[in-house]
Amino acid sequence: MAVSALSAARTLCEMRDWTVSNLEIQKILYLAHMFHLGKTRGQPLVREDFEAWDYGPVLPEVYHRAKPFGSDRVRNVFHWVSALDAVSPEYATLKEASDATKGLSAGRLVAITHWDHGAWANAYRPGLRGAKITNAAILDEYDRRTTEFRS
Repeated sequence: MAVSALSAARTLCEMRDWTVSNLEIQKILYLAHMFHLGKTRGQPLVREDFEAWDYGPVLPEVYHRAKPFGSDRVRNVFHWVSALDAVSPEYATLKEASDATKGLSAGRLVAITHWDHGAWANAYRPGLRGAKITNAAILDEYDRRTTEFRS
């Protein structure tokens, strides 16, 4: 069952002891969403749509909540939403993505999500906000990445 983007963001921030920036939250949530779509063959992690912005895939509601922090670590601006249940499959996917991306710089996360054959690259138009990245395109990216990795 898909969860709210704000609950996923709060959970990720808690997992990382509130040490991640808005940009890092966006990229890790995107990767977690892609992993979840791939592992469940189409069940989304978050209910909201990602959009293709200049710096990669973005969940606008999460972005606007965290933007006052700029590139600094985000503080608890999600205190009024519930964190994910630690025994849920969504929590497990988010934990896997958090662990897999620990130690990666924001720049590296941007590079990963800007993959030339990925969903963001196909949806992105310079300067245009609001371009939706469909779950079907994100699932296709997952399939392409895993196929390329196995080759």
